[in-house]
Amino acid sequence: MMQNSKIEIDPDICHGKPRIKGTRIMIDLILEWLEAGKTFDEIIDAYPQLSREDIATAIGYARMTLEERNSTHT
Repeated sequence: MMQNSKIEIDPDICHGKPRIKGTRIMIDLILEWLEAGKTFDEIIDAYPQLSREDIATAIGYARMTLEERNSTHT
């Protein structure tokens, strides 16, 4: 998997789920908020330590993960 300097995975933090570096905000949480129709600004209001770039990174990480999964199943 391509590494991203804004994503951390540590088995001792958040059960090893991918998260935004330096936070306990997991990628799947950001995606859930987006799926619920929340805007970048609404997510940042709820989690002020996030930036627009962090949210875009979460989306990119999810896309990259799906692409890698699909490439191994073809």
